[in-house]
Amino acid sequence: MNSDRDEGQSPSSHVAEDSSLDMFEANTHPFIVKVWLEETAAEAGRAKWRGYITHVPSGERRYVEHLEEIDAFIAFYLEEMGVDLDLGRRVQQ
Repeated sequence: MNSDRDEGQSPSSHVAEDSSLDMFEANTHPFIVKVWLEETAAEAGRAKWRGYITHVPSGERRYVEHLEEIDAFIAFYLEEMGVDLDLGRRVQQ
């Protein structure tokens, strides 16, 4: 059964779509981030957040006690892609 999106498209249009998706995916790092409030400000005098971030392709997971640790975890993968974090753009390699 075809979805509405598939109607009127030839099989070759799916190949082109898949190829462009593959190119996009090569420059993509998906992550799953889960955060929760462990103690509220009323309970502890200051809110305490906890969580974890998982790099989906590798399965690597890091538990965090400070939300800033999420940035550091992602920065590692951006630097591997050649991103200059000081400039926020990809460096030509």
